[in-house]
Amino acid sequence: MDVLRPEPIEANGVATMYHTALAKDEFVEWSKSYDKSILQLLLFGPSHRAVIKRLRSQFGDRPFRVLDVGCGTGVFAERMRTALPHAEVWGVDLVSAMLDKGRPRYAAHEGRIIPIQGDSERLPFATASFDAVTCCNSFHHYPHQDRAVAEMRRVLVSGGKLMLIDGYRDMPWGWLIYDVCVAGVEGAVHHCSAKRFRDLLAGAGFIEHAQRRHPGFAPFIFNEASAPAMVPLPHIGVANDAAQRGRVTAESAARQRN
Repeated sequence: MDVLRPEPIEANGVATMYHTALAKDEFVEWSKSYDKSILQLLLFGPSHRAVIKRLRSQFGDRPFRVLDVGCGTGVFAERMRTALPHAEVWGVDLVSAMLDKGRPRYAAHEGRIIPIQGDSERLPFATASFDAVTCCNSFHHYPHQDRAVAEMRRVLVSGGKLMLIDGYRDMPWGWLIYDVCVAGVEGAVHHCSAKRFRDLLAGAGFIEHAQRRHPGFAPFIFNEASAPAMVPLPHIGVANDAAQRGRVTAESAARQRN
C-alpha cells in the first residue's frame, strides 16, 4: 500500500518537503530536552552573546522593545533581560510545548518577558511595534523565509534593527554540519547562503545590511539590517506611531485568546 506524503512546495526558490506541521512535531519532541542540548554551548550561547553585544551598542541604557522570533523556551529572552535590564522583551513561537516549558522562566521576570504563540509568517502584532527584532538559529525551519522576513520588517519601527542569526553553510565545514548533518536529522530545512540572506533582506526593504561570519565548531552568520525611516504624514506622525505601538499588547492578547 502506498504511503501518502505531502507534495513538495516551492519555498525561496527551493523545492522542499518541510512545512509547518513537520516543524511543530519536531519541536514538540525537542522541547523536552531543548534547554540541556549541547547546542546551547556550541551555537546558541555564542550567538546570543553576539546579539546582546550589538543590542547594547545600539540602545545603551535607553528603554526599548524587542521581539524574539522563534523564542522557544525563552533562554535567549531571559539572557536579554538579564544583560539589558531596560529592555521589554517579547517572544513569539509556533509551538505551545516550547512556550509551556519556559513558563517558570517567563513568570520570574514579572511581565518583562511576554511570550505569545504565533507564526513567524503572520506575526500577531501591530505594524511598527518594536525597536528591534531578533531571530537566532530558527530561521532555517521557516518554509517561506521571504514571508517571515517581510513580517519582521513590518513590525519594526522606522529605523528599527533586525538581528538575524543562523548556521553559516558557505564553507566545507559549515556545509557538512548544516546541509548534511542537520538536514539529515531535522529534515528538509534550508540554511541560507550569505547571498540568499542579502537578497531576502533587500527584497523586504531592509537597508544598511551588514554580515558577520563567526567561525567555530558550529559557525554562524550574523545579519544586521535597519528598517528604512518613513516620512510621517502631516499632523499624525508621532501620535500615529505611538498609537500603533500601544496596540501591540491588546492585539496580541486578543489573538492569543482566539
